[in-house]
Amino acid sequence: MGALVKPSPALRSALWFLVIGCAAALTHFAVFTFARRVIPPDVANPVGFIVAFWVSFFGHRHLSFTDAGTTVGQSLWRFAVTSVAGFAGNELFFEAFYRGLHWLPSWAWFAAAVLAAGQTFVLSRFWAFRR
Repeated sequence: MGALVKPSPALRSALWFLVIGCAAALTHFAVFTFARRVIPPDVANPVGFIVAFWVSFFGHRHLSFTDAGTTVGQSLWRFAVTSVAGFAGNELFFEAFYRGLHWLPSWAWFAAAVLAAGQTFVLSRFWAFRR
């Protein structure tokens, strides 16, 4: 039998980023879904973001970017800036889809999350957890 091929560090990082990103997105969506039962959707979205931020930060710090060349404090500050920038884009798209196009809140949330994910990866990889 052949030996298993070990993925490159870049591929491993990208795969973990995808897994952690999905876990954070599911956390965000679950909190958003629960919270919008008692508060408006455009208020529930930031509440979900705040909870998911911590899932994302610790997952990326310990799994996606294990070889980070920054301290935890540096990474936390940079990732907070990165995440807030990503969330600003997310919220802009969410409001455009939800209020402007009158999409269902869940559809608007999903579309906005997909659009913000690419920006977050690039800023995380090359700045927040710079190697």
